[in-house]
Formats: sequence, C-alpha cells, structure tokens
Amino acid sequence: MSDVSQPAAHPPVTDWLNDFDHTDPQWTEDPFPIWDELRAASPVVHTERFLGCYLPTTYEAVRAIANDPEHFSSRRIIVRDARPEITKSAAPPITSDPPVHKPAKQLLLPPFTPDAMKKLEPRVRAICNELIDGFITEKQVDAAARYTKHIPVRAIAHMLGIPESDSDLFINWIHMILELGIKDENMLLQAVHEMSDYFSAHIEERRSRPTDDLISYLMNARGKDGQPLEEEHVLGSLRLLLIAGIDTTWSAIGSSLWHLAHTPADRERLVAEPELMPTAVEEFLRAYSPVTMAREVVKETTVSGCPVKPGNMVLLSFPAANRDPKMFPDADKVVIDRRENRHAAFGLGIHRCVGSNLARMEMQVALEEWLKRIPDFALDPAGSVTWSQGTVRGPRQLPFLLGKAM
Repeated sequence: MSDVSQPAAHPPVTDWLNDFDHTDPQWTEDPFPIWDELRAASPVVHTERFLGCYLPTTYEAVRAIANDPEHFSSRRIIVRDARPEITKSAAPPITSDPPVHKPAKQLLLPPFTPDAMKKLEPRVRAICNELIDGFITEKQVDAAARYTKHIPVRAIAHMLGIPESDSDLFINWIHMILELGIKDENMLLQAVHEMSDYFSAHIEERRSRPTDDLISYLMNARGKDGQPLEEEHVLGSLRLLLIAGIDTTWSAIGSSLWHLAHTPADRERLVAEPELMPTAVEEFLRAYSPVTMAREVVKETTVSGCPVKPGNMVLLSFPAANRDPKMFPDADKVVIDRRENRHAAFGLGIHRCVGSNLARMEMQVALEEWLKRIPDFALDPAGSVTWSQGTVRGPRQLPFLLGKAM
C-alpha cells in the first residue's frame, strides 16, 4: 500500500473571480461565501488552473451544462492537473456519453430500486448500531473515524459481496483517486490498478462459484447486443460503484451530523419529531451537497450568455447550484422542514445518480439510529473539524462530546 500523504500545494488564490481553485484551503474550509461572490459577478467564471476550467455559479447554468452532452462530454469527470489521452470509458455509465450511456446506466438500475433498498435497510441499521456500540460509553468520539465513514463502506461491500473487513483498503483507494489524484497522476493510476486487480480476483472466484451479489450480477448482465459485458466494462462499473457508493454518502452523513452538533434547535426538533427526518435529509442534501462533478468542453457554445471554448474543463458544482437564491428562498439557511426542495445533490440530466435511493436510505438510517441512542452531542471545542479536498466535500475529522460529557 502506498504512503498516502497530502497533495502537492497550488499557489494560494488571491483573485477568486479570475483564478479560482477548488483545492484551495479557503474553498475546502468554507466555500459558501466564495460561491456567493462569484455568482454575484457572473453565471460562469474561468481559471487558467487545471489547464483551463470554467465554473458555472448558478442553478440555471449548472442545469444547462448537465443537460447538454453534445457540447459537454462526461469522458472526464474530475478536474485535475493532468489531462491524459482517453481511449475508452473508464467507469461506465458515469464516464459515458450518448448513445453508449443509456444502456450502460439501465444495467445498473435494478439493484438500486426502492424495493431493493428496503431489503438492505435492516443490514444498514445493524451496521450503525454495531458501530455505536463501540463508542457509546465514551465521552469523546471522532464521529467521522468511528461512524460516518464505515456505514456506506460496509453497506456497498455487503452489496458487492466483498469482505466488509477490507474497508480500510477501499477508503485508501478513494482518498488516492478523489483527493491525491487531482495533483498526482501516478497516485490515481496506482489506485485504479490496485482496484482492478482486487476485483479481477473476485470475478475469477465467481466463475467457479457464482454468488448473489453485484459482482455476479454484472458478470451475468448482457449488453444491448445480447452479449456479456467485456471484463473492462465490468471492472469499470465495479470501481465506480465502490467509489461513488462510499465517499459521497459518508460525506453527506458527516455533514448532517456536523450541522446537528452545532445547531441544537434542529437536533432537538428531530429528536422530538422523528417523522420530519425524510424532509430534513433532503435539506441536508441541498445545503451540504457533497459532490462536484466535471465535464469537458468538446464544442464551442454559450452558457447563460457566457462563451465557453473547447480545451477547457467545467467544474460542475451541484453544491453551488443548491445555494442559488434565485432557485431556493433563504438558500444560505438550513430549513429542515423546507417544503419545496428541487435540489441537485444527485446531479441533473442523464447522469443523475443511480444510487440516490441507497444514499437517502443510508443517510436516514444513520441519523435515526444515532439520534435514538445519542440525542445529546456537541462539537468538541478541544478538537478541530477538517474537510476533504476536491471532488467530494465532507468532514474527515468530526470530534464530538457525547451526552453528559458536554
């Protein structure tokens, strides 16, 4: 396993309007005022960093790009320092464009239906309670290290039929791809190769001993030509499911608990009115959307009156769209009983998240089980909250004081 350190530093940003950088510590710590400043200036801004990149700042501009695969390709979905040549889709369907995209996505829908999630829910509740059992008698806990990151890791491992005990391996790969890989091409490639080797061994095992899990499901799937999927397609989809199924939801659960820790009124209300949880989860998804995707400009066009040119990437910030006051009244406030909430946390357009039912269920279960057993908690003033950098934003250290220790 590699020595996972922090990515190489970029020069600090001094002019957000003309030189933004989503890996800058200011953005990582508190991006909301930056988005407000940029949105007030223009619906689309540009930086020369990352070999040239646009950022749509409004809901309307984000929606226009997400719904325009003709001008904006999904073949690259992370804004990075390097832009190597691409020969084929690395993680179908998320890195596929029409017409290849639709059949690749349709293959992945059946395992993630609401009915499938109901069957998985008891396992997720059990995972949450097993984790809480490990620290409920303690006065202080890092909720990210001991709770939030393990729930989606173990749930997706359960669905894939791979050992939940390998979770540290999965978390390391995700850190290498989504954070370190932005600035270090070798780190990205190493993680991809290690993941492919890992899944190849499981595929080989299932050739002689088929199982009832997502790996066997993909091995048995047929493409639109009626033929089995190529192994590279299966591997790409498995890498996608592992990456997309972990960091995003872990970050969303962590951000929600962070909010409840420093907003006692909302925490107390959810304890008193548990039926409000589904509405609160939607608001946490809007207010603390974890995922920023990317597109590559492949044809010249305009977005909200702003010209965009090929040779540039687009940082497609669903979190910034979800803070647009033209779309959401009191966009900067967390309103846990917000009635109308057409947020973009799961994306917009053809690439809307396949696993949205899974993420919602995991968030709701994780928060319900925590509040049932730990209704009183607060941020530990002796510790510090740290946030992840890059494509997915969520708390990586979340020091809490529990119950009577507060």
